[in-house]
Parts: sequence; structure tokens; C-alpha cells
Amino acid sequence: MENLTTKYMGFELKNPIIVGSSGLTNSVENVIEIEKNGAAAVVLKSLFEEQIMQQVSKTISEDVHSNAYPEAMDYISNYSKDFSLENYLNLIKDCKKAVSIPIIASINCVSSTEWTNFASKIEDAGADGLELNVFILPSDPRLSGESNEKIYFDIIKKIQKTVSIPIAVKISYYFSGLAKTALNLSWTGISSLVLFNRFFSPEIDINTFEIKPTHVFSTPEEISISLRWVAMLSSKLHCGIAASTGVHNGEGLIKQLLAGAKAVQLSSVLYKNGFGEIKAMLSELEQWMRKHKFATIDEFNGRMSVKEADNPAAYERVQFMKYFSGIE
Repeated sequence: MENLTTKYMGFELKNPIIVGSSGLTNSVENVIEIEKNGAAAVVLKSLFEEQIMQQVSKTISEDVHSNAYPEAMDYISNYSKDFSLENYLNLIKDCKKAVSIPIIASINCVSSTEWTNFASKIEDAGADGLELNVFILPSDPRLSGESNEKIYFDIIKKIQKTVSIPIAVKISYYFSGLAKTALNLSWTGISSLVLFNRFFSPEIDINTFEIKPTHVFSTPEEISISLRWVAMLSSKLHCGIAASTGVHNGEGLIKQLLAGAKAVQLSSVLYKNGFGEIKAMLSELEQWMRKHKFATIDEFNGRMSVKEADNPAAYERVQFMKYFSGIE
């Protein structure tokens, strides 16, 4: 019998599948179904920093980063009416009573302001861990890369003073020096980095002159971005890595584990195919392990990382001549 256990954020998970923060994880009923279908942990629907600030007598307009997520203003103003901070804390408590898998809370944040104090209430409510989805698009030409990166470290420092539960940080790939920044983040004492979050993708309606969202769900093709960076970073960081975006089947799960991820986060594929996809992916993983005679995930985890790969340059070099010009 194949052993699918893995360690992530200090937890020993029964398998490497985590259901990521999304609308699918905002109810106890869904979390129960997620556990029934085999997921090893769940990240609850994110609270936005703006929601927290709004309820501590701050206005959304004070946030200089609000344009990084264009629909946030409208979303928060409506979502907050029905989903208060108290409701979020109750969701944590109710999920902890209903399931045995780790419950990871999530905050979507862009600064290290007063909202960080709310993290202690999340811990008191019983959350097993906290994922910080740091959502900074470096779009302001007045700010240097160092200024943007400092925000990540300021947030982590403040949260670490507030809670003792494990912390994961979900980041994007918009860094001038991603590898160095990821390494420095791993030195802060966080339990994991999650690679990567996805920004709002804009589309322009040429008839209504409106900006609309597009590519709401990820596609299997998007796995290449996270796969490359997981492979290049997994042997270098001082914390674990969870892969996010583009894992839509068992093959994608296996690839990320081979690259060095300790776990993967799913959401888009579950919107499309339902929670039963979790069982299907785990079954595919077990069959593949049996075929290649692997008894545990540790036996192959990171086998195709840059450190272990026969051709590490393949992860870094983009071979335009071979693949795009037809020259062999």
C-alpha cells in the first residue's frame, strides 16, 4: 500500500492535496465534502485586508494599493455585509468541530497596518495555520523593487509577533529577483511559500467601455510557471513549498511533487469538475507510484528539481531557435 503522507506547514498530511482558498471553502458544508473526498487540508476563503480595516473604522479609500485588485472595492462593500469578521471566526470554529483535517485561515493583504491584530482572533478561533496571500502588483513606478519587497517582510514580522500558529505566505512571480526574495522570505521562519497567486486579469469591452475580468479559472497550461520555479527553488529554500495554479489532474500533481513541492493547492479544477476530482487525482498518484515502485512520496519528492535533474539548464533556458524557428 502506497504511503501518501507528506509534511507541510509543520502538519503531517495524509496526502499532498490541499483545497486552496476560494468560494468553495466558505461554508462548513463544503469543507465536510472536501474532507469526505480525500483532501488533506483546506484553506478557507480569504478575508480581505480592506474588510478588516473597514470594520475597524477605516475606509477602503485610504488604501493606496486598492487598484492592484480592481474589483476589490465593489466586492468588499457587498461581501462584508453578509460576511463579517465574526462570521469568519465562526466559520473557523464550526469547521474545526466538523472535520479532522487542518483548517488554514487566509488573509488577502497589501500592507502591514492595524489589520494584523486581527490575526490573534483567528488563532483564538482555532485555526491550525494562517496563509497570508500578499497581493502586491508592482505597478507604481514611484516605488522601487526594494520598497515593494519590504512590505512582505513587514507583514510577516508583525504577524509573527501576533500568532504562534504556522504561517504560509502566498506570493506572485512579479519580482525583479524572485529567487533571492524567496530565499530571504524562507529565512524569516515562515512554514511555507505558496507559488503562486493569480491577479485579476483585465479585459476591455470595446462597446460598453468597461473593464471586465477574464481567465477567472486557471488552465492546465499554466502549470509551467509554477513548475519551473518550484523546481528551481525547492532545494534552496529553508521552508516548504506548496504549488498553486495549473494543477488540474493527477499528472500535474505528480509533476509538482517531482519538482519538489510538498503539497499542491486545488481550486479551479474543482469548480469545473467537482470535489470528486480529488479522489481521482489521488488514485492516479497511487497507480503511478505503484508502477514505478515508490512506497512513499519522500522517495521521489524533488527528484526532478534543479538540484537533482540531469539537465537543470532546461528549467532556465528558453530555447527559441529550437521550438519557434523550426531550426533543429
